[in-house]
Amino acid sequence: MKFQIGDKVLVLHSNEEGEIVDIINNKMVMVDVRGIKFPAYIDQLDFPYFKRFTEKKAIQPSKQKTYVDSLKPEKNLDAKKVVDGAWLMFLPKFQMDEFGDDVVQSFKLHLINHTEKGYVFTYRQYFFGKPAFELNNKIYGFKDFYLHDVPFDSLNDSPSFSFDFTLITPEKNKAEHYESSIKIKPKQLFDRIQEIKEKGEPSFSYLLFDEYPDKPIEADTDFGILSNAGYRVIDAKHARQHLEPARSLLDLHIEKLADDWQHMSSLEKLTLQLKTFDKYLDLAATHHLPSMIVIHGIGTGKLKEEIHEILKYRRDVKSFVNQYDPRFGYGATEVFFK
Repeated sequence: MKFQIGDKVLVLHSNEEGEIVDIINNKMVMVDVRGIKFPAYIDQLDFPYFKRFTEKKAIQPSKQKTYVDSLKPEKNLDAKKVVDGAWLMFLPKFQMDEFGDDVVQSFKLHLINHTEKGYVFTYRQYFFGKPAFELNNKIYGFKDFYLHDVPFDSLNDSPSFSFDFTLITPEKNKAEHYESSIKIKPKQLFDRIQEIKEKGEPSFSYLLFDEYPDKPIEADTDFGILSNAGYRVIDAKHARQHLEPARSLLDLHIEKLADDWQHMSSLEKLTLQLKTFDKYLDLAATHHLPSMIVIHGIGTGKLKEEIHEILKYRRDVKSFVNQYDPRFGYGATEVFFK
């Protein structure tokens, strides 16, 4: 290896000096230039010493004074910054196999912030819908943040990546928080790896958001007009007493939901089951139930998979678990609310 961590290097295409902060593989390293980290191929770098010794030094009179107003202004570094949103970057770490081919061993995941704003974020990574990693931290404008390493083999396990952002400095016209998630299928991942190999690129990224969203505009409603028109208007403070009762045990077997279920297609059955689940999930949260058991059966597992996918992104759900129960076997999921 030509370089080691801590070596000062010259980036040839930009003529800037930086420092090696990580060794990715035998062809690539991670470089830090003025706080900006990026991957670079070794043949794109060189040691800066030759450049320093061969540069021509300007000859100045020994007693010539330099005044502040005669100094050249510094370059505007912000002019090079492109605002194009927040990204989740996958940086593959390659290893040579016994046949001399480069194969992906793992991925380094980075949160890239190409905006001027700073964010507090909660990052969660799931396999098969179950949480595997969680991180809470901050990221500032035009910075990147290393999240963690993910083994290549584990990305066959239905991985998903979830972020919840809030502004470090709140703005009254901006949303209180913004959620973004990415679910990757193995074929998509293999296609992206092949694509960067063919293009000679060091990484690939997924867009989380291009611009932090504005606060939703709430329309003012004149409830007096609605009441005079014959509509029933209920004070929100007393709304729960007018709602349908919640259920702490919800059975989604199709014969419990429809009399003519034998004449329904598979899609119609699944749609009715998920619609019923959404309804009683909302009711359970509204009535402040501590938990709810959802009976989905075993079957093909499609209904359970869809239910778990919904639960992952509900802010009012603390956790959920599908474990053996003598009453339902593995055919039920227990949901715990915040």
